[in-house]
Amino acid sequence: METTDTNPTTSTPFPNIPPLIESDDREYLDTGVPSTVAIAGHPLHPLSVIFPIAFLALALGTDFGYWLTRDFFWARASIWLIGLGLGAGVLAAAIGMSDFLRIERVRKRSAGWVHMILNVAILVLSLVNFLLRWGNPDARILPWGLLISLVVGTLTSASGWFGAELSYRHKIGVIGAGSRRYP
Repeated sequence: METTDTNPTTSTPFPNIPPLIESDDREYLDTGVPSTVAIAGHPLHPLSVIFPIAFLALALGTDFGYWLTRDFFWARASIWLIGLGLGAGVLAAAIGMSDFLRIERVRKRSAGWVHMILNVAILVLSLVNFLLRWGNPDARILPWGLLISLVVGTLTSASGWFGAELSYRHKIGVIGAGSRRYP
């Protein structure tokens, strides 16, 4: 059955379930908003996030490795991966914050706010996890280090989903000629 609803927030072929998923026909039909940090039009934020995601996901894996074996190698690998994830995450956050502050469409969508808040939480928890292990990498992996790594992994997955909402549904940080203002 075809709908005759002409409300621009519900006429896209995608679900509209605020505040988790918001669809707007104006965004669906325009070309998209380019990122404020790009090289030759290619946005850097999606490129920069792969490193902290990989490092922090691997830290969760090495924490599990330590839990299963109690081998100090895994503890040392975890602290290095968390440190690298934290450093790469700060760089990715700086690039993402540029888009958040300079593109109005990001701030008008709950996905932008949730993505930013989750990423701040990930960085804070990663810093806590790193400092918890500083000086004695294996002393506090169980249970707190492993638990924090598990929470960070879960939050990273949720944040990635909201980041994809911004890119694919709201066409932010893509190659396009749309306005940075809300359509």
